[in-house]
Order: sequence, then C-alpha cells, then structure tokens
Amino acid sequence: MWAQVQRVSTDPEREAEVLEIFEQLRAIEQEDSGLLQTLVMRSQKDPTEVFVVVVFESEEKARAREEDPRRQEPLQRIRAAMGDVLNGPPDFFDCDVLVNS
Repeated sequence: MWAQVQRVSTDPEREAEVLEIFEQLRAIEQEDSGLLQTLVMRSQKDPTEVFVVVVFESEEKARAREEDPRRQEPLQRIRAAMGDVLNGPPDFFDCDVLVNS
C-alpha cells in the first residue's frame, strides 16, 4: 500500500466548498484507479489547515491514476475551483504504508 498526505490552507468558513470539491473528485473516480480510502481532516490546532490522506493499492496505481485521460478534463475544472478556495498550493508528502489496521 501507498499513501499521499496533502496539507492545504483554506479559510474555515469555506469548509462547505472544500467538501464539495472532494465530492466532485469522488464523482470522477474510476473503479480501477487503485484508490482505497480518502480522509479529509481539519486541524484542531490551526483551523486554516486541512489534511487529506489518500491511500492506494500501490504507488504505481496512484501514478497511473494521475495520468488517466478519463480524469483530465473534469480534473481541470476541479483544480480551478480548488484555486479559488485554497490559500495557495498544497504540500504533498508521499508515504509507504507500514501498518494498516
């Protein structure tokens, strides 16, 4: 298993818009993408920070998903919406899953 953690900044009052973006991402997901789970979490310490954890069968599946032509057009629209809601680009952290319980 492989995971990616994303840290983004957004204003807390825009939470509904952030959640709508993740609903749009879920809607374009392909069954064979290898995506196993998505978690979207707001920091208790700093409510402007949102963390996203996506877990995949493998890094290879995740990278293939990034290039999947079926996702490209709708993903462009979703990214544009993200640019309006987020306070800057996300930080990405690639992770090997050591324990899954």
